[in-house]
Amino acid sequence: MTDHYATLGVARTASADEIKRAFRKLASQHHPDKGGDTKKFQEIQAAYETLGDEQKRAAYNNPQPQHPFGGGSFHQNFDFNEIFNMFGAKFQQPQQRSHARMTLWITIKDVAAPGSRVVAMGTPTGTHNIEINIPNGINDGDNVQYPNLGPNAQDLVITFRVHPDKTWQRVNNNVHTETTVSMWKFIAGGDVPMLDIRGNRIEISVPANTQPGSMLRARGRGLPDRNGQLGDMLVRVQARLPARISPELMAAIQQESAE
Repeated sequence: MTDHYATLGVARTASADEIKRAFRKLASQHHPDKGGDTKKFQEIQAAYETLGDEQKRAAYNNPQPQHPFGGGSFHQNFDFNEIFNMFGAKFQQPQQRSHARMTLWITIKDVAAPGSRVVAMGTPTGTHNIEINIPNGINDGDNVQYPNLGPNAQDLVITFRVHPDKTWQRVNNNVHTETTVSMWKFIAGGDVPMLDIRGNRIEISVPANTQPGSMLRARGRGLPDRNGQLGDMLVRVQARLPARISPELMAAIQQESAE
């Protein structure tokens, strides 16, 4: 099993804040947009999705092995048939239902707007279009079982993979992005129009005297969790200098900076 603590470079006793800081540092170093390795970036994301969630971390730290007959374990060569034959009965081993499997790559925008999709599935008789439903809260690497959708009415298991995105970075069910704002907005404040991850036009309010690089939050504009509850959209705002400044304003700025 992958050691998520080693992936993030933290101790098993690390606090939630220490885990978050380690993730942000590594995600920035290894992001594909900055020339990082996509596989390494996905490993970092997977580690944080587990350790950054209190319940998932607890389950990861204390895995509970499941046995078909409760606690305890059975010897590898133990034969139930031998025991039952002693009493004139034959123990019937349950038949495992076979599954068809496929991997489906989706985008973070598909995660943001789940629902019905038509996908192409290759079979021994050719390629067939099937309709599936992408569930809420899908994560990279999740397996979802669809009854009777495979060849010969087999159950179909789809492994979902999520492409890294240049614009949006996922942190649990929040999404992070960045935009450039006129320096006057940082000084005087105002609303900045932009699109959320679903393509809806919204406005981000920049308070007066905001520092460049600040992170602003739009609540309920993120990704759905398993229950359909939406996370937030966090926008890092960077300054854009004006193309032209009037002589009068430049003189005022120079006077202000000299004081």
